[in-house]
Amino acid sequence: MVVSWRLIAALLCIILLCGFDRPAKGRSFYEQRGDIIWELPMAKKDIALTFDDGPSPKATEEILDLLKEYNAKATFFVLGHRVKQFPNIIKREVAEGHEVANHTFHHVFFTNGITPATVQKEIVSTEDSLIELTGRKPQLFRPPGGYYNEQTVEIAKRLGYTTVLWSWHQDTEDWRSPGIGFIVRKVLNNARSGDIVLLHDYVTGNIHTVKALRVILPELAERGFRFVTVSELIHDKAKEMMNMGEGGMIHGTEVHP
Repeated sequence: MVVSWRLIAALLCIILLCGFDRPAKGRSFYEQRGDIIWELPMAKKDIALTFDDGPSPKATEEILDLLKEYNAKATFFVLGHRVKQFPNIIKREVAEGHEVANHTFHHVFFTNGITPATVQKEIVSTEDSLIELTGRKPQLFRPPGGYYNEQTVEIAKRLGYTTVLWSWHQDTEDWRSPGIGFIVRKVLNNARSGDIVLLHDYVTGNIHTVKALRVILPELAERGFRFVTVSELIHDKAKEMMNMGEGGMIHGTEVHP
């Protein structure tokens, strides 16, 4: 009998320890509180293109040229150390009506072992760089790799951010250079109103994103989609909820019908 209880105790310890690497709460918990946004399904044919890890002197400039050609707006989740390297690209993003958001300073994965002080420093360092450059504080934050836990979300919230991830069916995996066709099919075959599409304007190696966008932008425009920033997507969703007499939490704010 003593052996049995020891075995049970050991198993419980293993279960608890394994659980430490996982987010403390599931997706529905954070969505209901309005702390994390993955997507915002709506009647209006809005779609939000988001670009991580930039800016980069070649790809970001080419992406901005394409967005301008199709009168499309996007959200750029930028790295602080690259903001310092390429300030003029950030200025162009802002001048052309795009949204610049926080993606940490050094692209640190917020997994187990990361201290609250490190999380805060990574976010605030990028925030300070953007305020100095643009005069604006970013409102949205995306943790590198999509890694988050309750601590990360709470720190971001305390600093005035809403955490934004992406639609699970719109992860283009363009960071691994999967081929133009793969990226195009991923976006076009799954496009829904209120989607948040994950793309990158900086990758290690060959970037297929720009050529893929040459196909994606005109096709989605032909289908009647409107390319908006994430903040505009949030605004349109809140407006739709109020018009339909619905209530709930969005962007950390309670929406009243």
